[in-house]
Amino acid sequence: MAAMAVLQCAMTSLSLSSSAFLGQRLSPPLSSHLVNFADKPCLIMKLKRWERKECKPNSLPVLHKLHVKVGDTVKLISGKEKGKIGEITRLFRHNSTVIVKDINLKTKHMKSREQGEPGQIVKVEAPIHSSNVMLYSKEQKVASRVGHKILEDGTRVRYLLKTGEVIDSAENWKKVIKDRNNDKKSD
Repeated sequence: MAAMAVLQCAMTSLSLSSSAFLGQRLSPPLSSHLVNFADKPCLIMKLKRWERKECKPNSLPVLHKLHVKVGDTVKLISGKEKGKIGEITRLFRHNSTVIVKDINLKTKHMKSREQGEPGQIVKVEAPIHSSNVMLYSKEQKVASRVGHKILEDGTRVRYLLKTGEVIDSAENWKKVIKDRNNDKKSD
């Protein structure tokens, strides 16, 4: 559809007389509306319609702000695995999705890479939309919405509204980084 609109724009922009193309007249445009490319400056042709990313005028994808970060413990509040608790391992800010460790596993059939090597079936963690997860307190065992406040030393932190527990403390970040390094060494 977009390729046809580009072709129509190119054809209409040419100033051709009616005697062009060996005396044949130009056919009227196939669609009544023309696409205004000033509204959508970045048009990604290789992606499917449902895979396209919203873009800024400089053709970079729009990155959305999320209420969760890597290393946060979350609880799923909707979907087939509702109620499960896990840790966020990866964020995709262009479409507001997260990957939670060992949750939302999908089966992927892998082809063999070399001749004689058998194919295999692998379990892969699929992304979940960030609106379907909620921050979770391990101590109080409750899911809560997130709030923001500024501490006495001027640092801006996130906290759980139900419990008042601060999430972004320096000790928590050191613990998350240490756990991540231990997981990499064990693999």
